[in-house]
Amino acid sequence: MIKKLEEGKKAPEFMGLDQFGKQRSLKDYAGKKLIIFFYPQDNTPTCTVESCNLRDNYDVLREKGFEVLGISGDSQKKHQNFITKFNLPYDLIADTDLSIIKSFGVWGEKNTFGKTYDGIHRTTFVIDEAGNVIRRIDKVKSKDHTNQIIEELNNIK
Repeated sequence: MIKKLEEGKKAPEFMGLDQFGKQRSLKDYAGKKLIIFFYPQDNTPTCTVESCNLRDNYDVLREKGFEVLGISGDSQKKHQNFITKFNLPYDLIADTDLSIIKSFGVWGEKNTFGKTYDGIHRTTFVIDEAGNVIRRIDKVKSKDHTNQIIEELNNIK
């Protein structure tokens, strides 16, 4: 069983390739606030709704000082197509070996329509400038995810 990454912990260092084959790591975002959203698969209905909600509100998140990064197990090519098809303004990391997904603790048993399997749990992390997880959102509201993130941030004491 993979241990969940909890709030208050350091985000794990990672390296992965984005949609252009450029190496990305957590160090690239040092000194910046970062929203990392993990999602199961490009071009599926719920993942598309979530990605487009973040796209439609990208300027709001940027005005609040956030970078946005999506991660799934899809390939660079699938990410390129997904970004182009839906005009996504942020990068997506292709974590085909699931190393980043597992290091954040979002891989595990799922149950859909009575069928049990291992997969990515839709989860969003908000990381501060020092690389600490300040929010972990497990119950993602795909249609209203940006507002959900902002509300969660407003609840931080």
